Amino acid sequence: MATLSDITVSASINSLSAFLFLVAFAILRLQPMNDRVYFPKWYLKGIRENPSTSGSLVKHYVNLDVRMYLRFLNWIPAALRMPQLELIEHAGLDSAVYIRIYLLGLKIFVPIALLAFGVLLPVNYTGGNFSIMSLKMKDITFGEIDKFSISNVPPASKRLAAHIIMAYVFTFWTCYILYKEYKIVTDMRLNFLASQKRRPDQFTVIVRNVPSDADESVSEHVEHFFRVNHPGQYLTHKVVYNANKLAKMVDKKKDLHNRLIYYTNKYERRPNKRPTTKTGFWGLWGKKIDAINYYTEEIDKLGKEEVAERERVIGDPEAVVPAAFVSFRSRWGAAVCAQTQQTRNPTRWLTDWAPEPRDVYWNNLAIPFVELNVRKLVMAVALFGLIFSFMIPITIVQTLANIESIEKVLPFLKPIVEKRSAKSFIQGFLPGIVLKIFLLVLPMILMEMSKIEGYVAVSDLEAKSAAKFYFFLLVNVFLGSIVTGTALQQLKEFLNKSASEIPKTVGVSVPMKATFFITYIMVDGWAGIAAEVLRLFPLIMYHLKNIFLVKTDKDRDEAMDPGSLLWPITEPRLQLYFLLGLVYSTVTPILLPFIIIFFAFAYLIFRHQIINVYHQKYESAASFWPDVNRRIIIGLIISQLSLLGLLSTKQAANSTPVLLVLPVLTFAFHKFCKNRFESAFRKFPLQDAMIKDTLERATEPQLNLKEYLKDAYTHPVFKGGEVELMDIDEQVDECHVVATKRSSRKGSQAGTSDGCPEDRTGIYAV
Repeated sequence: MATLSDITVSASINSLSAFLFLVAFAILRLQPMNDRVYFPKWYLKGIRENPSTSGSLVKHYVNLDVRMYLRFLNWIPAALRMPQLELIEHAGLDSAVYIRIYLLGLKIFVPIALLAFGVLLPVNYTGGNFSIMSLKMKDITFGEIDKFSISNVPPASKRLAAHIIMAYVFTFWTCYILYKEYKIVTDMRLNFLASQKRRPDQFTVIVRNVPSDADESVSEHVEHFFRVNHPGQYLTHKVVYNANKLAKMVDKKKDLHNRLIYYTNKYERRPNKRPTTKTGFWGLWGKKIDAINYYTEEIDKLGKEEVAERERVIGDPEAVVPAAFVSFRSRWGAAVCAQTQQTRNPTRWLTDWAPEPRDVYWNNLAIPFVELNVRKLVMAVALFGLIFSFMIPITIVQTLANIESIEKVLPFLKPIVEKRSAKSFIQGFLPGIVLKIFLLVLPMILMEMSKIEGYVAVSDLEAKSAAKFYFFLLVNVFLGSIVTGTALQQLKEFLNKSASEIPKTVGVSVPMKATFFITYIMVDGWAGIAAEVLRLFPLIMYHLKNIFLVKTDKDRDEAMDPGSLLWPITEPRLQLYFLLGLVYSTVTPILLPFIIIFFAFAYLIFRHQIINVYHQKYESAASFWPDVNRRIIIGLIISQLSLLGLLSTKQAANSTPVLLVLPVLTFAFHKFCKNRFESAFRKFPLQDAMIKDTLERATEPQLNLKEYLKDAYTHPVFKGGEVELMDIDEQVDECHVVATKRSSRKGSQAGTSDGCPEDRTGIYAV
């Protein structure tokens, strides 16, 4: 069990690491050669230029102004100075609302910490149960920090009433803050949508599972259906092609082009020697050949294959998938279509709001709709297996967290781990860093699983990956750390005690895990956040690209990697801190200051990154907030249930009915918030749509909406290619009779094939 000195060692190591990262950042950001690494957002906006374009060669790379180094911390007030409205205009609503999550953590936990330290900490510390437990449960070890936990309160003590009262206070306070924040974010979203500039996704829906038709192609069928069922509103559409093979060719051609640039630059620097490469994998083995000639020939060859594949995709009816992007003449028309059922069969003609063009994940549009449920089921089973397979490294981490466990499992290490310095390092720092390493690769696996599930928007992929990662952290990192660690520490106790005594042993051990989570918070939340602002990997990659690939200013801009918020990683990590804070607020309040430091520090760092660095791939207008609110509610309910189980081991059975009310009230609060606010994040009010349409018609009467939407939802591989897609000609229909290629059927009207709309063959329903 980690002691206060072990925690102090961990705090010292992580604080020093964070300080060194910040100092390195403060120095590196001042150098002209790093300007595009630490301020890429301003370059992308065309506002910032390289700070040193004249003077000596040294000034192009190094800042020689001593006064700048004396003000190396001026980035901190600069990050806090930008007001919220300007921040939304500069970085988007998603980014502005994201950093409010850190503020939300401060709003919740600062008052809770003050109350817990003023009430619960003295109650726990003066409980006097520590020596009694040590005598009765000889195989369990305790640290000084456990004196501040509920474990130090005797069973059946009246002191436990303080914990019950504080549980109610903390619950009501958390719910109050959540309600206020939900209302604020909802108003921000509605105001943002009302003031937002025109975007293609405001007029467009995505339709999937288009039924096949013997007489019409997918494109004709889509046009026919929407002209009939949305008369006067339908404008145009783009069918979806299975261009995944073509997209791979385009990516491969880009990679070959980068290699050609590298070898061309190399030859220009040393013109007396032609660069060579090998034909094997990554140029590591195989026949040695002239690199420039080889990649030039490969690019020409692939270019011809690309044109042929593009022509094949466009000309092959089988390459058209039963899906399309359908655009309307107004936002109102798009809202009606996106938010209603199109036919009697709820599995056909499925419509939803189209993602904004930057948000479309084109690869998954080719997946047959009937496969989606099967894919999701398979990935659910795979996630279940992944979670339980990760129990093994979690067990290893928990073994590292306890010296006694290490000595039992690896007795030959006893002379080493018994040393004071080694013991403090192992218990105070090593478990957190090992767990952090184990979790590094996991988000990439979860993202690939979400892609296999078939979601067609990057925002959906990130949201589903975040949900998986949150579930993983909940089960493995939180519950797994408690259960696995308890099993290791209490194995002998379990074998020697009756079944009725086991819950008591578990209940006593749960608060003892606070020390492990404190070390994890310091590793991940202190040093980890400081490393985020340093951007060491993007810095190295930028300079490598600058050396080997950059020839022009355009190349230099493309070498920048501004990155983004990485929602699938950062949001679940945030939720783990909310969970830990809520669970341990009544159990071991000493953990709360570490969480508060994390939220304050992360707010500062991410505000700076959002202003100067991150460039979001899409804008969802804070559609993620219901997920944020729901997961905090889940954490709150888990904290209530864990306290309920803990008090049951404290001979406080009379408290069960009192505490059972809390989860019920919390769930009722969740349902209230869901009914009150969530619709604003899932639907677009028809009233607001009509207002924006009316204003737009009044201010821009000559707007050519079809021209504006022309290429918005064209697959990127078809943009600027040698073969262009055909646009659907716009026709203005004054009635519901629409031209069709179908033969006469029941429910259709006969007529001539030309003339006015009333004279054409038509159909009233599809």
